[in-house]
Amino acid sequence: MHLGFGELLLIFLVILLIFGSSKLPQLGDALGRGIKNFKKATTEEDSIDVTPKKIEGTAPSTGAAPAERSASQKK
Repeated sequence: MHLGFGELLLIFLVILLIFGSSKLPQLGDALGRGIKNFKKATTEEDSIDVTPKKIEGTAPSTGAAPAERSASQKK
């Protein structure tokens, strides 16, 4: 699907009628910032590491529920 000059001009005129000429610079700026942030988010590495880390000094998990573990430790 390719948009020709006529279709783009019609789309621009409809947007101009809906939003008015005073809002077009704000819309263009917001759209540009949104595209820039999207590209930045897709090309950057994740800044948050969600890999679980093993905490040293804790007992290994037996798979039992916490209530079962405390009951077995009391015996």
